[in-house]
Amino acid sequence: MLTLYDSAISGNAYKVRLLLSHLGIPLKRIEMNVDDGSTRTPDFLKVNRNGKVPAIVLEDGTALSESDAILYYFAEGTRYWPSDRLGRARVLQWMFFEQYNHEPTIAVVRHWVAHLGKTPESEPALPAKIAAGYLALDVMEDQLQRSDYFVGNSYTIADIALYAYSHVAHEGGFDLGRYPAIGAWLKRVAAQPGHIRITD
Repeated sequence: MLTLYDSAISGNAYKVRLLLSHLGIPLKRIEMNVDDGSTRTPDFLKVNRNGKVPAIVLEDGTALSESDAILYYFAEGTRYWPSDRLGRARVLQWMFFEQYNHEPTIAVVRHWVAHLGKTPESEPALPAKIAAGYLALDVMEDQLQRSDYFVGNSYTIADIALYAYSHVAHEGGFDLGRYPAIGAWLKRVAAQPGHIRITD
């Protein structure tokens, strides 16, 4: 059985759980605390030298880390990974966007505000992170005004990657009411077969 090093508050770890739930693949879950140094212990660093969740250990003992790489590993050959070349490139385009523009802003703000209790007074970088998060949401809203999902009308791992932190962005204070297309997309994703919540 797969072993997933997970965290209940991590959207990156949730991505993996969500895809595996869609695919009906069972797993053994090991909860990690991302704030107390647990991911920097010698034992965990043998699983992921970068000291972050998620990390997954395959049935043969091989470890794999980085959430979007894990998504690709399990999505290949399924409906969540396009069969055409351009479709695959578009999925990667949005996954790179998620890791470069979306996660470093929306996920970081959520963690700072909801889990660490930071404020603009205690964290001077917070207003700039919030502004950049809204820019990422603007880009997403523009795309979703033109298509049901990020790559045309098919639900792919690009949607899973972006859903993970978008659906909890309000926990960081982001006003998703400004984004009707994102709101409708969030509902479409939540209605997918095998959907689980981040807390499941």
